[in-house]
Amino acid sequence: MSRYRNSIELAKSSWNVLKADRELIWLPVISVICTIIVGALFALPSALAVNSGGAFKISGFVGLFFTFVLLAYTTIFFNAALVHAADERMRGGDPDLKSAIAGAQQRWRQILPWAIVSASVSVVLRTLEERAGFLGRIVIGFVGMAWSLVTFLVLPILVLEGVGVRAAVTRSTELFKRTWGEQVIANAGMSLLGLLAVLPGIAVGFVGFASGSALIAVPLVTLAGVYIAGVLAITAALSGVFQTALYHYAANGMPPAAFANVDLGGAFVARRRR
Repeated sequence: MSRYRNSIELAKSSWNVLKADRELIWLPVISVICTIIVGALFALPSALAVNSGGAFKISGFVGLFFTFVLLAYTTIFFNAALVHAADERMRGGDPDLKSAIAGAQQRWRQILPWAIVSASVSVVLRTLEERAGFLGRIVIGFVGMAWSLVTFLVLPILVLEGVGVRAAVTRSTELFKRTWGEQVIANAGMSLLGLLAVLPGIAVGFVGFASGSALIAVPLVTLAGVYIAGVLAITAALSGVFQTALYHYAANGMPPAAFANVDLGGAFVARRRR
């Protein structure tokens, strides 16, 4: 319960940072819109080419991988913008959408290779998972979880330090071993908060479907969709702010001023040195 309460405090402190620049909540929204556009433009033609034969099939697989990279780059780019804006606010600045996107654009040389690596790892893990049995899928799931943990701070390192992907992954792993420990309590807490916040929207949408009347269903389902989208956008923004704060804590040993009253060290169970 103490760890759960600590996650609540972390979420509150993240919101204190985010509410000073509420327009940054639009970054996850823009990311989703751009992702949908990229998927519509590239995913469908590539999928159709895969279902054909000969050279078109090979080009289809190449197109699908290219699409995965574009999708990864789109998501990572706007997450990088959020990290840049959160860092600026924590340092006493006054970021906005323009400065956030400009900050991400300055790091496109670091973001693009990381998008390629992320897409490659996702494709490999997904391919292995589809071909593996039940136990194999469990093992691959743990491998994917471990990869997510050790690379959790890669993006803040890329954006704020400007190093290459290899150096960022190495440094993220070192920070994980040194500071984090074995459980990501804060992320679990934020995920739980997001789930609880989404439940009212799900309930409203269910009432709309169950009504059997289009006059009732359409507005209720629309309202539920907008509400859920808003909750997901806020949750994604909060996660980005927390990720930035955790980077400062892991790299410098001290949390930013906005998190001074929160035990960031308690958000993770530190590993005992052998």
